[in-house]
Amino acid sequence: MPEVKYRRILLKLGGESLAGPDGYGIDPHRAESLAEIIKQIQENDVEVAIVPGAGNLWRGKDGLAHGMERATADHMGMLATVMNSLALQDALERSGVTTRVQTAIEMRSIAEPYIRLRAIRHLEKGRVVILGAGTGNPYFTTDTAAALRSMEINADVLIKATKVDGVYTQDPKINPNARRFDHLTYIEALNMQVGVMDSTAISLCMDNDLPIIVLNLWDPNSIQRVILGEQVGTIVSR
Repeated sequence: MPEVKYRRILLKLGGESLAGPDGYGIDPHRAESLAEIIKQIQENDVEVAIVPGAGNLWRGKDGLAHGMERATADHMGMLATVMNSLALQDALERSGVTTRVQTAIEMRSIAEPYIRLRAIRHLEKGRVVILGAGTGNPYFTTDTAAALRSMEINADVLIKATKVDGVYTQDPKINPNARRFDHLTYIEALNMQVGVMDSTAISLCMDNDLPIIVLNLWDPNSIQRVILGEQVGTIVSR
């Protein structure tokens, strides 16, 4: 088995990673493809925790645009992440990967409540842990939840898996001449106000010296290459 650089990772997935071609809903085929990627990572003896987003089911800004209370919109988003967690758990279990879903909002009939030491124990036993419902509090994004959980479970790295292959000077879809960064410091990422992760999450990682790697989830073997120590995407660190 090849030597890996990161033994325990937290994978932050956007809700669109489970969406169908139109960007909405949960596509079972997408869930199965995602489960296969995660299974391959785990086969390298890497412990995997996952924080899913909710953009494929609910975007709070749409509610806010119609006058919805922020707390209500955020709680709806938290519930949407639990739906994504269950869909991903089902795909992983069918592929032979033992999985546990833990949620920051208690719903004991469908998932365990989030308990830090229990999550760590699951990881040590080789189970993939999916952490739903964000932090359980409104006004915090799932990016911030991913940073917080990374620290709590002592992850070696936070991997932000997106649709782009790193952080660019500009949106590469708008400007094809935009330059991709191989490395940014936390301060540079904060000053640039990079769109791939919010400032609260970056600040939390900076305060605790946790590296963030931004990469394209669907690039062949991108996460595999990262855990083996290759330069992939953009790394944000000291």
